[in-house]
Amino acid sequence: MIDRHDDLHDRGLQFDLARNSLLEQRRRALRLLLAGGAGAFVAACGGGGSTSATTATTTGTGTGTGTGTGSTGSCIANASETNGPYPSDGSNTIGGVVSNVLTQSGVVRQDIRNSFGSSTGVAAGVPLTLTLQLLNSNNTCAALSGYAVYLWHCTRDGLYSLYSSGVTGENFLRGVQVSDSSGMVTFQTIFPGCYSGRYPHIHFEVYPSLALATNYTNRTLTSQIALPRDVCSTVYASTGYSSSATNLAGVTIASDNVFGDNTSAQIAQMTAATSGSVAAGYTANVVAGVPV
Repeated sequence: MIDRHDDLHDRGLQFDLARNSLLEQRRRALRLLLAGGAGAFVAACGGGGSTSATTATTTGTGTGTGTGTGSTGSCIANASETNGPYPSDGSNTIGGVVSNVLTQSGVVRQDIRNSFGSSTGVAAGVPLTLTLQLLNSNNTCAALSGYAVYLWHCTRDGLYSLYSSGVTGENFLRGVQVSDSSGMVTFQTIFPGCYSGRYPHIHFEVYPSLALATNYTNRTLTSQIALPRDVCSTVYASTGYSSSATNLAGVTIASDNVFGDNTSAQIAQMTAATSGSVAAGYTANVVAGVPV
């Protein structure tokens, strides 16, 4: 991927914050489990050197609620790992300038297919509706409301907005949502492509509150969602995903430098079937167990 960058404006999230008075909490681990309902993705930790899938012991000091409807009664915490090279969460620079989309007005949104602010691009691809549910793995998997989730992923061609040549002026496929009383956030996006060297995935970070979702230093956890290989193969056979089909043929979960070091239990839970079709789009659900 080519490192390039549009200057980001250090303003704007205050406008979004005015609509949301939300809560805090601290912790560095999560485990993503298969959710019930019409098909699901299961998340796996991002980055190298994943740790044990046992419940984490780091506790938080946040005030996010740990009650509400929608708990499954079963969730396991998993370790947080790398956010990768293209997060735009304030943790890295492009051309010597800190890249942080989280400070921009408009980043809080459900549909992340369009760019926002002064950018006008639209990411083409097979529609994907992804719902992530945050549950308290230390408290009978009670739903966690009031937490902010920042989600981002590549285009169908394997490019990252703000970073990759050809899309440095765009900020699509990035957005923030706040969990509701059931601990759920939903993003409308496209099915991500597959680029050379990585198994198909989606990045996300969880923050104690929307007020703190302005810089990576405030994040509670970071992880990645692994996409089911059979669904990837079907999607990548459709228009616009030809390079992804080629790249998928050269990688597996076991050989992936992020997912490859997970335990067999983690691998078993990080991939699951999804519902839908290329013509109608796909729906997926993910449960994240967060010990708080």
